[in-house]
Amino acid sequence: LDQFDQPPPQIRCSCSTMIVLALTLLAFTPFNAVAYLHSIPGRISLRRHNSIHSSFATSDATSTFLPLPGRSNRMLASFAMSDAASFDEKSFESDRLSKDAQAMDQMMQLATEEYSKLRTPWKWAIRKAVWDYLEEKDLAQFPRPVHHRIPNFVGADVAAENLATMPEFKSAKMVKVNPDTPQRQVRHLVLENGKTLLTPQPRLRTGFFSTLKHGTETIPSDVPIEGLTSSKGAAKHGTPITLYESYTVDMVVVGSTAVCPNTGARVGKGEGFAELEWGILTQQGNLDANNVLVVTTCHDCQVYDGGVEQPWKGLMEKQETKSDKADSPSPFGTLTQHDVPVDIIVTPTQIIRVPNRLPKPSGVYWDLLSPQKLAQIRVLQELKKRTEEDIGESLPSGPDEVLPPTASRNRRRGRGGRGRGGRGAGRGRGRRDERGS
Repeated sequence: LDQFDQPPPQIRCSCSTMIVLALTLLAFTPFNAVAYLHSIPGRISLRRHNSIHSSFATSDATSTFLPLPGRSNRMLASFAMSDAASFDEKSFESDRLSKDAQAMDQMMQLATEEYSKLRTPWKWAIRKAVWDYLEEKDLAQFPRPVHHRIPNFVGADVAAENLATMPEFKSAKMVKVNPDTPQRQVRHLVLENGKTLLTPQPRLRTGFFSTLKHGTETIPSDVPIEGLTSSKGAAKHGTPITLYESYTVDMVVVGSTAVCPNTGARVGKGEGFAELEWGILTQQGNLDANNVLVVTTCHDCQVYDGGVEQPWKGLMEKQETKSDKADSPSPFGTLTQHDVPVDIIVTPTQIIRVPNRLPKPSGVYWDLLSPQKLAQIRVLQELKKRTEEDIGESLPSGPDEVLPPTASRNRRRGRGGRGRGGRGAGRGRGRRDERGS
């Protein structure tokens, strides 16, 4: 067996050969054989009629053994029992948590390295600071962790109710709302107030938009509104619309990771779908970029405060260290041409009307749309093809880009899983919302 310590360039064998080898090992050297066999699954991939590149290493003495027949089984059982008796659960758990923390640190470092390749690294710095703060202070609700998501903040329902008091909301007939969890109550209030809800399929991966209006022939009034506000409910009960239908959007509600109350500059989760949806709707004439209000709901801590409190204070300190300037400007850098600023920011405690809102874009900026992003979205591929046919020439393509990672899809709810509950407003208070979109 020592000859396998340095694996040959290539070993070809069948499953039956491996079984014979295993039985031979069991017959003559039970303990060593089990040790070698225990190391095999992680090192050898058996594929039907494929080659096997093998590298055997001796397993440590605390390995878990599979049941074996006869005298070998009894000997191994005795060994396992004595090992279990000396098992230190506290040390094991401490070691596990330490290794988990190391793994998380490595993943964070990798994410930082990847984001440094993106077009707007300043947005990544803001996202990371806000996501980390929401998790650290338990100001987030399910789904968690909030990283790489539009964070479902504590008090999201209260912010939605504040939005519904606005005269612009009351007069709107059709409201476009993003499909993320923190805006689920906004979608509920749109339907509850007899308005038409326009909502996109998540990431536009399965279609374009769907419209829903409660109390109609399509969606009778006996259908619970609660069942219409999730992505699944919208797909089930909504009416799919195409690129070429006629309708008018009166208000747009978007989710945010962070937002500037002075200019309306907004940072989302990094995938750019709110901007793409805006571009498509303005290009197709369904939305007037100059007159339609863009509103966001978020937690108070997600609103830039000039660096007075966290997470902005720490972010500004880091920025000042890098720039070596005491009067370091806002962490919100220069927006790209397609970024959509907001007109109104609604939190659980306040409604902020942006005084110096930056200009809004109109249409799809094909020269900024990367091939990677275009390949993700069929409706954009269709629009580009149709536009090229109409104008009789090819449209430009944007530069290649590294697409940001998407959120982890685990079901972890964080510490306690619900954030700080209770109905109210402000930092850390608000009705619990555990509904996923």
